[in-house]
Amino acid sequence: MSKTIKRVLLTGLMCLSASMASALPLKADAPQRYTVKEGDTLWHISERFTNDPWQWPEIWYLNRQIEDPHLIFPGDELALIEVNGERRVTVVKRGQSARTVKLSPSSEPGTMRLHPTVRVEPIEAAIPAIPMDAVRGFLRNHRVVQPKELDNAPRVLAGSEGRILMGAGSTVYARGKALEKVASAYSIYRRGQVYRDPETEEVLGLEALDIGQGRVTDVNGDILTMELERTNQHVSAGDLLLQTEDRRILSRFIPKSPKGDVEGQILAVSGGVSQVGQFDVVVLNRGEREGLEPGSVLLVKKAGEVVYDRAEDEYVRLPAERAGMMMVFRTYDKMSYGLIMRATKPLRVGDRFSAP
Repeated sequence: MSKTIKRVLLTGLMCLSASMASALPLKADAPQRYTVKEGDTLWHISERFTNDPWQWPEIWYLNRQIEDPHLIFPGDELALIEVNGERRVTVVKRGQSARTVKLSPSSEPGTMRLHPTVRVEPIEAAIPAIPMDAVRGFLRNHRVVQPKELDNAPRVLAGSEGRILMGAGSTVYARGKALEKVASAYSIYRRGQVYRDPETEEVLGLEALDIGQGRVTDVNGDILTMELERTNQHVSAGDLLLQTEDRRILSRFIPKSPKGDVEGQILAVSGGVSQVGQFDVVVLNRGEREGLEPGSVLLVKKAGEVVYDRAEDEYVRLPAERAGMMMVFRTYDKMSYGLIMRATKPLRVGDRFSAP
């Protein structure tokens, strides 16, 4: 065989290999069409088409003929199409949930004119990435701070009329010696758990437990008078004040692989238990500095058992096993919160995770 023919065959095989390597990981039994239902999440829809939810950006095609093509609504019809020789998933037909009208002033007094081509429905109608009931409290009220942030925070002194436990509608007094500027409202927190890296002992963050929120009604020197507008539990002396965050609640983050080869460990699970199951919120010892962001998908690995090697007269740990999958929904500099989306084996605090 001539060198030229060999070179042509080699080039052809390399192109074929590259094509196969870049082929999208669609399931063999992926549906040709699927109608989005109430209660669906982006995660579960992606699992209908692929076993790798973090590959969703690779298989999703933005159909520019569809308004808001990056959002999916109940009733929308999804279909497999071919784009540049590759199969993709896209919206081919909008459902009723995505059809809205806008009222605008008519030229005739006292009447309104309909413009059915303009969307005014809030995008909250779009399906979320994950079950929002499991994480809404963490997105809305949960807060992680560095311990020093609470050292000089204003603190509750007492309630009116000598009360020691206060609820919504009560008046409380707080003192803030280091206040440079008094805010109009404060969130009220209580010190929670301090999270440390299990290997380096570095302090990753302090969990500030949300107690409620109050509005400042008067300032007298370093004493603040506040009316409690919302409480989750009774406010008491010693609770701490932090300025209210202007926080946007994310619900449409896209499942994706982390930017780097991140590895870490589950530090805790919501509820203070040690066992971890599907839709549990877990605390991770990695955060934004390691490349995690909302939507990052991670594999959960169950720590291998320790067994005794009789021949060598020593104990050895078996390799970790792939045991589940989770998605990060809230990140801080040094730590994150994730939601367990799939658990194929019993999980517990201390199990490890890595990029898929």
